[in-house]
Amino acid sequence: MAYSRKLFFLAVASLAIVQMAMAGDPDILTDFVLPPNLTNVDGNFFTFTGMRVLIGAPLPPTFKVLKASLAEFPALNGQSVSYAVLVYPAGSVNPVHTHPRSAELLFLAEGALEVGFVDTTNKLFTQTLQSGDLFVFPKGLVHFQYNADAKVPALAISGFGSANAGTVSLPNTLFNTSIDDNVLALSLKTDVATIQKLKAGLAPKK
Repeated sequence: MAYSRKLFFLAVASLAIVQMAMAGDPDILTDFVLPPNLTNVDGNFFTFTGMRVLIGAPLPPTFKVLKASLAEFPALNGQSVSYAVLVYPAGSVNPVHTHPRSAELLFLAEGALEVGFVDTTNKLFTQTLQSGDLFVFPKGLVHFQYNADAKVPALAISGFGSANAGTVSLPNTLFNTSIDDNVLALSLKTDVATIQKLKAGLAPKK
């Protein structure tokens, strides 16, 4: 899938997302915040070019996200906003995760997605999105996106009300850390052998 024809579309959509995002970072007392090693900047400091790799790029083999957050784009410090472009090949999933410091406002630019989140009462909210739809994932709640189409890819952009929304992947947090297998087995009401199989399946491929 080529992305050049969507450049203008994404720019307009991203502006809308930025304007709608709710600020979650502390207010600053200056117009912007410079890194300690900089004293004088020009327009280059406020420009992020990391999304250029999307233009004319082939479709990735698995789900891919490109971020413009504080880590990648220092000019966002104090601006209470960040951005991500999400590419979903056919049949791919953005696994269940949370953003502890911000809501996420997702705009589906192409394709269709099955999305959902679980609230603090364990109620699941789901929706099938079509191109042009917006969906909000409330701050800190577990959520996912899934491209159920076996042939057609999907492309989305997300805005966040924090320069550093954070991402906690539940599969990685549970099974790729040093939490004891017995604790996981008891918590998930299964046995240690099943936990070990899950860990093996989620281990990085060598």
